[in-house]
Amino acid sequence: MIKAKNIHKSFGNVEVLKGVDLHIKKGEIVAIIGPSGAGKTTLLQILGTLDKPTSAEIINIKNQDLTKLNDKALSKFRNKHIGFVFQFHQLLPEFTALENVCIPAFIANRNKNTVEKEAKEILDFLGLSHRYEHKPNELSGGEQQRIAVARALINKPDVIFADEPSGNLDTNSAQNLYDLFFELRDKYGQTFIIVSHNRELASQADRKLELRDGVII
Repeated sequence: MIKAKNIHKSFGNVEVLKGVDLHIKKGEIVAIIGPSGAGKTTLLQILGTLDKPTSAEIINIKNQDLTKLNDKALSKFRNKHIGFVFQFHQLLPEFTALENVCIPAFIANRNKNTVEKEAKEILDFLGLSHRYEHKPNELSGGEQQRIAVARALINKPDVIFADEPSGNLDTNSAQNLYDLFFELRDKYGQTFIIVSHNRELASQADRKLELRDGVII
């Protein structure tokens, strides 16, 4: 599903990634751990096409070498094949839960009725059928994060990148979120790459990769 080789990333004179290689299979849940400043989020953003490497031999997702795509093609690929869950859920406060979930599909110009039907199905699966019309400030932190997960799922992406998704949740809600990732993998077959400081939760993943001093050890 994902193959990357020799990823380098520098910010000015600071080299953050120093030749990262990784290979992730379809349907795997992989946790990336490491100390603050190790480059975990930078790596996630490069793999997710939100940032570009300074150099890389290959970044291949679903048999597409992303280093060969221009910005327009990258945006189209990202919308179709990639979902994101962030530590700060990034929900739009003026929209309801249902509307927030639908936004990526509307960007893809998908049929409104079909999208809303699929969004409700996902929200129902996540136990949020009673929250369709609630806005983010009317939801708990755990509910907001599940809405963000639903939004990541709406276009049926092949891979979901999660950057510290449990960072703002209490212990119970964080565990529930990780349990949910496994349920979703089993139901929809997605591949998950999760950046986390929480080693206990990261240990529940199929595989744990440690990023230190700009390389995976």
